[in-house]
Amino acid sequence: MHTMENVKNTLLLGTRRGLVVYHRQHDRWQFESEHHLGVPVSYAWADPRSGKWWACLDHGHWGSKLHFSADRGHSWVEVNAPAYPEGAEIDDGKPASLKYIWVMAPGLPSQPGRLYAGTEPGGLFQSDDDGLTWDLVVALWDHPSRKKGWFGGGRQYAAIHSILVNPADGDHIHVGISVAGTFETRDGGQTWAPRNQGLRADYLPDPDIEVGQDPHLVAAHPGQFDVMWQQNHCGIFRTTDGAANWDDITQKDGPANFGFGILVDEQNLEEAWVVPAISDIMRVTIDRALCVCHTTDGGKTWEQQRTGLPQQQCYDLVYRHAMDITGDTLAFGSTTGNLYWSPDKGVTWEVLSNYLSDVYSLRFAH
Repeated sequence: MHTMENVKNTLLLGTRRGLVVYHRQHDRWQFESEHHLGVPVSYAWADPRSGKWWACLDHGHWGSKLHFSADRGHSWVEVNAPAYPEGAEIDDGKPASLKYIWVMAPGLPSQPGRLYAGTEPGGLFQSDDDGLTWDLVVALWDHPSRKKGWFGGGRQYAAIHSILVNPADGDHIHVGISVAGTFETRDGGQTWAPRNQGLRADYLPDPDIEVGQDPHLVAAHPGQFDVMWQQNHCGIFRTTDGAANWDDITQKDGPANFGFGILVDEQNLEEAWVVPAISDIMRVTIDRALCVCHTTDGGKTWEQQRTGLPQQQCYDLVYRHAMDITGDTLAFGSTTGNLYWSPDKGVTWEVLSNYLSDVYSLRFAH
């Protein structure tokens, strides 16, 4: 059962023009505040352990910056962004440098200072002092597949966009990399192995290649880490054995196929949502009508949720981090600045705003 205590009532929106915050009272969402106005916020989230808000900024010419707030945005503190160490190379003879912070993730409650950051050009960073300093996870960076098997998907270099820490074991971590695939460590990052059996890379001569897969987003069920889902470049996949094998659950001859984000219900192991687009070369809504695809049986069947969503002349695309769930409440933002929410797991939808900038990330917070 969802209780009022664990349902989150704040929305943090990382947009192309800053961080926008909404808050819910008496089941009504209202604008609360804005921060870092005019600066692209690639990812914004709240650490559930400390309540701190984090904002990953992309200043373009000035590079990536990292800020946190311990007082709901009334003040912000800048800390050092992850930096590639001297000697780290993207390719032989080409030094690595931080291009973009794609995502952050917390360690366990028993690791109060532990943070992770996924970056482009493909480095995973770890902090044990709450973001004051960062260390490159060398074993993943030095994986023998990286220099020849990892490449950019829509950007110049590979990117780590999904970081999943096992709630029962802080040394057990999965990451999702575009383009490389999913990788797993069981020893706190000392060794890593690809976990891509069953995925397809239709864009490569060998679609079953071990490294070269393109998960757009990987999500795990919060109560059972072996159950994972991914919205992939080539469809939708699910595993029930901890990513040892992935099953294709793409809807045959239906809209649940190409997209970027995927939401997993917090209680039901079989329930998830995606927001599809036409295809990789046509990244707009299918028939110019916005729909959410919903499954309650592990992807065996999919239903379309459309009530309250625009059904004509709509071109919304939803990025991988721009949708979230808390209790029965779903929300997502689009590249055209539209913000939608549902109080009933997608049965009905309401519009919160049509006037935001491109939404890069959307996360619920307390």
